[in-house]
Amino acid sequence: MQRTETFVRPRFGYIVGDLPSPRFGVAVGAAGVAAVLAAVLVSRYGVRQGILFALGLLLGITLYHARFGFTSAFRQFVAVGQGAGLRAHMLMLAVASVLFAPILASGKGLFGVHVAGSLAPVGLAVLVGAFLFGVGMQLGGACASGTLFSVGGGQTATLFTLAGFIVGSVLGAWHWGFWTQPALNLPALSLATVFGGYFGALIVQLGVIGAITLVTILIERKRRPPQIAPQPSARGLARVIRGTWPLWTGAVVLAVLNAATLLVSGHPWGITSAFALWGSKLAQALGVNVSSWAYWSGSRAASLHASVLADVTSVMDFGIVLGAMIAAALSGTFVLHRHLPPKTVVASLLGGVLMGYGARLAYGCNIGAYFSGVASFSLHGWIWAIAALLGTTVGVRLRPLFGLTVPKQTDAVC
Repeated sequence: MQRTETFVRPRFGYIVGDLPSPRFGVAVGAAGVAAVLAAVLVSRYGVRQGILFALGLLLGITLYHARFGFTSAFRQFVAVGQGAGLRAHMLMLAVASVLFAPILASGKGLFGVHVAGSLAPVGLAVLVGAFLFGVGMQLGGACASGTLFSVGGGQTATLFTLAGFIVGSVLGAWHWGFWTQPALNLPALSLATVFGGYFGALIVQLGVIGAITLVTILIERKRRPPQIAPQPSARGLARVIRGTWPLWTGAVVLAVLNAATLLVSGHPWGITSAFALWGSKLAQALGVNVSSWAYWSGSRAASLHASVLADVTSVMDFGIVLGAMIAAALSGTFVLHRHLPPKTVVASLLGGVLMGYGARLAYGCNIGAYFSGVASFSLHGWIWAIAALLGTTVGVRLRPLFGLTVPKQTDAVC
């Protein structure tokens, strides 16, 4: 029988559950794979690629320990008016905006790289893509970052979500030329251009973030939603490794790591372009002429013929999975789910396809378009958030068809 340890979460002042014993075998195995991969990356592609992999590991650890959700935050807000998750998003966006502004203004990063934000056109592609993504993440049970850290945490259902994500990303890359035609979209717009530089844009953006925060508080007071369920956690410094971090901690750490990614790679954190690359490489190996697609023309063409280890996003994605696996193992929560209801499998696949397709249309996912887009002062990041919230309202209504739960006003906790 596996030994368990009981811990108290001081904020609530009572025992919230048993924290399982660490899975040292899984942790050592994941750490060993990470060490080998880091060595290969540094030897073949340089220190910069190794640092980006390390940032991926830290992102995976942070996402897992903070259980930092985009899917759950949107669902809780839409279903019962619980805004704690969205307020954590606003804190993350505020800190990231403060860090991004001087970096983007200077245009210079580390290793001599030129820095550029995640700017994208505004139009039908973003609206449709983000809406589909919003629907998909409620069916798939996770967003892009959530899929990766859930896979690392041993949640088998998200393997189907990831498979669907890759398929949808390839389909989106195939249709890229249609959705991105100028007739359907306006040029990219930076708030820095509109408000006379990054300082002006930062002031305006912080004002918008503050207003959204206030709205979530007012809605909560009116709807009186269930509180977010507390998670088992260790006390003191042990909490860094064992148990759940506060949402605000996850928000701040993710913002700092995204700024570090911008400095090292020259562009902000992204996730789903790697899914399109992996799927397109597989399709190419099967005889599909993906190089003729508009998506794989220009600067992206070389990626099809290079190793995935040369791709920054792929390397960071691998780091997220391994980092989450190490975190889950040390927390004792790494458990493979072997019995999945057929409806859950179908929902996971369908949700993944919708998210993959939507992410390509919308120039990114909850990370590349929403988090990194807003932090880069791109208007499309805010439009993505609005459209994804609308998609969430549809996705929440569809969840019961697949046997998935939805928070209710009468629940004790979300």
